Amino acid sequence: MIKDLLSTVKDNREIAESVYMITLTLPESAGQLHGGQFVNLATGNDALLLRRPLGVCITEGNDLSVCYQVKGKGTQRLTEAKAGDKLKVLLPLGNYFDLSKYKKVAVVGGGVGVFPLIATVRENTGKEFYSYIGFRNAKAACLTEEFEKVGKLTVTTDDGSIGLKGNAVDAYLADADKINADAIIACGPPIMLRILKERLSERGNKIPCFVSLEERMGCGIGACLVCACKTSDGKNARVCKDGPVFEINKVVL
Repeated sequence: MIKDLLSTVKDNREIAESVYMITLTLPESAGQLHGGQFVNLATGNDALLLRRPLGVCITEGNDLSVCYQVKGKGTQRLTEAKAGDKLKVLLPLGNYFDLSKYKKVAVVGGGVGVFPLIATVRENTGKEFYSYIGFRNAKAACLTEEFEKVGKLTVTTDDGSIGLKGNAVDAYLADADKINADAIIACGPPIMLRILKERLSERGNKIPCFVSLEERMGCGIGACLVCACKTSDGKNARVCKDGPVFEINKVVL
C-alpha cells in the first residue's frame, strides 16, 4: 500500500562528486521496499511543487537511504536538508527486480544507475552476483563496496582512473560466456541500456535481461503520463506505474 509519510532526515552527505545520499527515518513501517522501486521525495521548499523520484538504495529497519545527483533547483535544495528536518515522502512506488527464479545474476550499472541495483543485491541473499559497474572517473565512483560484499565486482571508468578503462557493458560481455548467468539486471544512462540491448541482440542472447528506466516524472503514480515510454509492440507504458523495471526487449530504448 502506498503511503505518504512525514519522514525525519537522519543524515545527508556527499558520497561522490555532486552525488549525495540522504537517509530518512520513517515514522512507521512502509513494508518491504525492493530494489527497483522508488520514492517521491519533497524538497522541503513549498515553491518547488513536484517531488523528486529517487530509487530505493539501502533500507535498515525504518531507515531508508536514497541517492541523488545535483542537477537543478530541486536537488540543490535537497543538499541543504539537515538532520532533524522533516520531508514528505510517497512510497513505495513502481515495480522491482524479481530475481526469485534465478540463481546466478549479472549486474550491469552505470553512474547513478547503480543505486537501485544496490538495493537489489542486498535483498537477494544467497544468490551468485557478478557486478560490472561503470563511472566517468574516480571522483564519480561511489558505494562499490556494496557490490563487493555480495560477489565478484569489476569497476570501469571512462578515463581508467580506477578499475578498467572502458565501460560496464563491454566488461560484462567479455566475461558473459564464462559467467553463464541465469539473468541480467541493468540500470544506467539511456545510451548504456541502448548499447546493452543492441549488443545482446547481436549475440543472440537468450538470457532474461531486466532494465530499470529513468524518465522525468510528475505524479509518480501513473496519472499524469509525463513518464510515458514506447513499448516494442508500438504502445505506450508509464515508467512510474508499469515500471520502472521492464524486460529489455519489451521497451524501445
